[in-house]
Amino acid sequence: MALERNLDWDGLLNARDLGGLCVGAERRTRWGAVARSEDPAALTAAGWSALQRHGIRTIIDLTGDDEREPDAAPRPPELTTVRLPLDDYSDTEFWEQWGGGISYTPLYYQPFLDRFPQRVAEVCRAIARAEPGGVLVHCGGGRDRTGLIVLVLLVLVGADPADIASDYAFSHVRRAELCARVGLGDDTPKIRQLIAQHGTSEDELIREAATSRDMAVHLRSGGLSEADLTALRDRLIA
Repeated sequence: MALERNLDWDGLLNARDLGGLCVGAERRTRWGAVARSEDPAALTAAGWSALQRHGIRTIIDLTGDDEREPDAAPRPPELTTVRLPLDDYSDTEFWEQWGGGISYTPLYYQPFLDRFPQRVAEVCRAIARAEPGGVLVHCGGGRDRTGLIVLVLLVLVGADPADIASDYAFSHVRRAELCARVGLGDDTPKIRQLIAQHGTSEDELIREAATSRDMAVHLRSGGLSEADLTALRDRLIA
């Protein structure tokens, strides 16, 4: 399933479409509506062209100012880039407990949702209000912050928690290739060891985060309007 959704954009390895996932008995997520990836700054000119052919018109950037790299090839001027850093490091109390290696795992997903509903809602609002066409959501490596937003979107439209966990796990495969390309080691074993030290597993954490709350209620608590919730669902469901 994830392999079928993989996007072959030159310069990226961890890019895939969120289409084709079951949301109920007879409906699926829409192809070309939302995609996820690592930082698209690495795209070549051919990669940017492929992204546009896929229908992407808006890019939601979850990285902080200190993470941004210059684009390897000119970013097409027709694309709209919305920069919404997801992490609020001014909340030192939160990051003292949930930062460091933990923030590279789903261990921090539920605490983050509890603490920062407004920031999550802000990203969802940007997706809901994006111009017609596809939306690309990305962070640095395309796994954890992106994975959190993807989890929220997929829970909202009723995707199976098992499919959400599978989608998250596939990022490990792609990131291993990405790390190898730039001469870094694969961090998957360390991540799973850290999670095991907390007496749980990656799959359990994703499933718990996906079933722990009514996501529409949660997004409303962060300030998302009914109109934006409707627009999100309309964008995501075929």
